[in-house]
Amino acid sequence: MKYIEKTVEDFTSELASSQPTPGGGGAAALVGALGIALGNMVGALTVGKPKYAEHEGEIRMLMAEASRIEKELLHLVEEDAEGFKPLAEAYGIPKDNPDRARILEDATKAACIAPMAMMRACARAMEIIERFKEIGSRLAISDAGCAAVLCKSAMQAAALNVYINTKSMVDRDYADELNGEVEELLDEYCDLADEIYEDVTDTLIE
Repeated sequence: MKYIEKTVEDFTSELASSQPTPGGGGAAALVGALGIALGNMVGALTVGKPKYAEHEGEIRMLMAEASRIEKELLHLVEEDAEGFKPLAEAYGIPKDNPDRARILEDATKAACIAPMAMMRACARAMEIIERFKEIGSRLAISDAGCAAVLCKSAMQAAALNVYINTKSMVDRDYADELNGEVEELLDEYCDLADEIYEDVTDTLIE
């Protein structure tokens, strides 16, 4: 059974266990999916309302894109687990095996694919959430703020899952390339999430 087909209770129980998957990457992807889904709720509570009729078309386009990102992040829960398996197996190869270093390096690089995809998906999610915050129903503005917080957390968690792998890479040029993209995404989109949160907070307490 896929992780995303399990009950919430079963998933969290497995997350808390000693088994290697699901782990931080899978949790990050799930949190990101929850974030963009919550953002999409803002859209769902906006469409059809006469007060927001001028934004109806854009809201519907944003909702379609948000749904696509949600599905992508849920898929990455599974992809992250699959990407970790070769790495776990590589660490089990005897150290005197002449192919161990190459296999381990390849597996380490492959283990970065899913968390990098999570970060990119969360970046796009936060752009959508920002727009939901701007043109969506005022009655759901707190949900836009919550959505941004979740996607920021997912991005930061995914970043750590990249860093733990780039740290041990022999190919330092490739590691630096990945780390550079991670840092750029964190700098831009964590700031955006904070701005959304602050705007929402200011609106709610003014």
